[in-house]
Amino acid sequence: MAQLLGEGGVAAVEHVLSEDFRHYRPEGLIRNKSEWLADISKSLLSLEGMQVEILHLLSDGDYVVIHTRRRLPDGKPGIVVVDILKITDGQFTEAWELVEPVASAEAHLTWWDL
Repeated sequence: MAQLLGEGGVAAVEHVLSEDFRHYRPEGLIRNKSEWLADISKSLLSLEGMQVEILHLLSDGDYVVIHTRRRLPDGKPGIVVVDILKITDGQFTEAWELVEPVASAEAHLTWWDL
């Protein structure tokens, strides 16, 4: 993450993604390696200066779960992210991402009333 957001950019992570890498989002969007790298590359400028605090890091077999809090500079809204990564032969093969804006977290405690 530090290399991706730092000087390395997408080149810093491209080699750790398998050729059949898949990234899954809650709304059903599934991106392959080239699509995900292109999306991240476009986003890097707007993420400049982002602080990432790792809250939990768990692993079980081929899976790693990372729970982070991410803040942009200048008081912009923060988010909490849970990434679930599948690692096979030293490369990321699948990733699931859940993002919740901190400002709306309380409303999500009663999502069934919305």
